[in-house]
Amino acid sequence: MKTRMLDILICPGCLPEERPLTLQARERGLEGEVVYGDLLCPGCGACYPILEGIALLVPDGGAAVERSVKAEPRYESAAAVAAYLWSHYLDLLEEAGEPTAYAAWGDMLSGAEGLFLDAGCAVGRLAFAMSGRFDFSVGVDLSYRFVKTARRLMHTRSITFDLPVEGRLCEQRAFHLPAEWNPERVEFLVADAARLPFRSDVFAGLASLNLVDKMPKPLDHLREMDRVARAAQAEWLFSDPFSWSTDVAKESDWLGGTESGRFAGRGLENVCALLRGDGQELRPWRIERPADVWWRIRNHENHFETIRSRTVKAVR
Repeated sequence: MKTRMLDILICPGCLPEERPLTLQARERGLEGEVVYGDLLCPGCGACYPILEGIALLVPDGGAAVERSVKAEPRYESAAAVAAYLWSHYLDLLEEAGEPTAYAAWGDMLSGAEGLFLDAGCAVGRLAFAMSGRFDFSVGVDLSYRFVKTARRLMHTRSITFDLPVEGRLCEQRAFHLPAEWNPERVEFLVADAARLPFRSDVFAGLASLNLVDKMPKPLDHLREMDRVARAAQAEWLFSDPFSWSTDVAKESDWLGGTESGRFAGRGLENVCALLRGDGQELRPWRIERPADVWWRIRNHENHFETIRSRTVKAVR
């Protein structure tokens, strides 16, 4: 973990109180990066471990990540990593020049002086791309393997991976990060997007891409993103297919997809109303540019998923 992160980190277990964390480093790597150590909360006494350079900033630390791995094994498998590497970086792979949804999303962000946050960053494409438009870029995800893969790219700028073809057959693929992306201005953490371990009012840019319908408490995620965003001169890119499921969240917590209740109707309309400040759940944003972005993910050579991501950019 880059030590510059200490300036903005707080204990997620103490929210809504914002208590800074103190670092106990046991092993350091290149340029003073912490490889093994602990982040301690002087208030509640919580200890958040740093393992292999990855800060585990969720309550109960490594134990919580272990439970998450067991609950969501599909995001911790080699096949999932390959699928998301293909989806994030298809335009960088040697055999393809096809634009990706992530390139389209990146083009919607203007950039500014300040910090950028990608919540649900997976294997890191948007966080890397924004390193050239913001002063520093942070990606968070609950998947330890996704974050480990993104940090591997952060250190090596390139990766070779096995892409499933059919059954147990795989083919090797490789790519390099573009020169204009600056990994020295990027960091990745394991964290819960509904309990972000950051001080309020620090991020100039934010992204929440295809995440809200995967959250047990979708409204909590939106509140947290709004909390850590700057009060002014901020931009927030939001997208989701609104694939609501009771396997993830109670129907009463959905932000759309029901015929009755506070969030009856379509998810996109309800999220836009929340962003505008209706109901006073969030500080007001201005909706600048709605769009549909088609996102593809590859499971193997003969199985692709195509998802329409309803996208809005909000500014204030």
